[in-house]
Amino acid sequence: MEVEIGRGRVARVSYGFDDIAIVPSRRTRDAEDIEITWQIAGFKFELPLLASAMDSVVSPAVAIELGKLGAAGVLNLEGLWTKYEDPLPMYEKIASLPKEKATRGIQEIYQEPVKPELITQRVKEIKQAGVVAIASLTPQKVARYYKYALEGGLDILVIQGTVVSAEHVSKRTEPLNLYEFIKEVGVPVIVGGCCSYSTALHLMRTGAVGVLVGVGPGAACTTRRVLGIGVPQATAIVDAAAARTRYLEETGRYVHVIADGGMSTGGDIAKAIACGADAVMIGSPLSRAAEAPGKGFHWGMATFHPTLPRGTRIQVGVKATLKEILLGPAHENDGTLNLMGALRASMATAGYEDIKDFHRAELMVAPALQTEGKASQFAQGVGQGARG
Repeated sequence: MEVEIGRGRVARVSYGFDDIAIVPSRRTRDAEDIEITWQIAGFKFELPLLASAMDSVVSPAVAIELGKLGAAGVLNLEGLWTKYEDPLPMYEKIASLPKEKATRGIQEIYQEPVKPELITQRVKEIKQAGVVAIASLTPQKVARYYKYALEGGLDILVIQGTVVSAEHVSKRTEPLNLYEFIKEVGVPVIVGGCCSYSTALHLMRTGAVGVLVGVGPGAACTTRRVLGIGVPQATAIVDAAAARTRYLEETGRYVHVIADGGMSTGGDIAKAIACGADAVMIGSPLSRAAEAPGKGFHWGMATFHPTLPRGTRIQVGVKATLKEILLGPAHENDGTLNLMGALRASMATAGYEDIKDFHRAELMVAPALQTEGKASQFAQGVGQGARG
């Protein structure tokens, strides 16, 4: 649907997770019968979830623990774990920075150059623990560093930036040719982010096994304010899923849509998958884990950009263990614990037995779902009134 935003100019109406609701079908199912496993590039995961490549979320130890729980952590290969032999003092320093100096202080800490030998070492630590080793590099640095990750035994490479396109144009530097690089790199590649049908389709045509969908929805991201770009996640995922369908029809090859950011509750994750995502990538919910390296703080992936930061440090506290956040048991009623149990319950209640089946769920524009009949919760700051 398009609306006129001024004389001669129209714009599409788009929707975020809070704007929509999943409509139950004519049947319900037993939650124990629901299948939420996810398989990509020959690797099978019990949970359709990746932890974001953010230093406040994923350390080698967290990646290992997530792998044992059935999910996967994506390690940032341009972050603290490859800049410092022992990054723990840097985490302490980031946590101690006063609010007004946090961004500047983080910029200074991240000025330390990446040490290639640490890339190999960190990937090897994850690989030797017997879990799938997944790590992230930016398009600007991937050609320089990917071989060091391969030496460590990398299983899946994520090429990730604020926006990644298949047709980057530059008059000053030789841009990364995603088509050629993915063909020759030797491991499966996930690329992103994107937030439109056309970009998702072009990224699928590069040979990537998965596409990250989301520009600016993360809890610690300020891209939408700094650059003014982005698309609300529900619409962005639906558009990317449509691109996946077209690409499948063209080639017979299925490319996974991974919703990246903007999800803080089990309901958000369920909506992302009902919109067409095969899996989700989350950061801030996991940064609250006791095992997370951020010490109760979380910061955006571009917080440390030297000239134009597009993220911020936020205090999230420590809420529960990784296992409790993903698998429960939940001792809170706000939807932030037992995320995968909530996904399973949502699918069972709506009547869909696996993830691809859940893609067929009926969706409704329903912003009233967030507030209808909840006045007491909001007045008392409990339940749904405690969000945010």
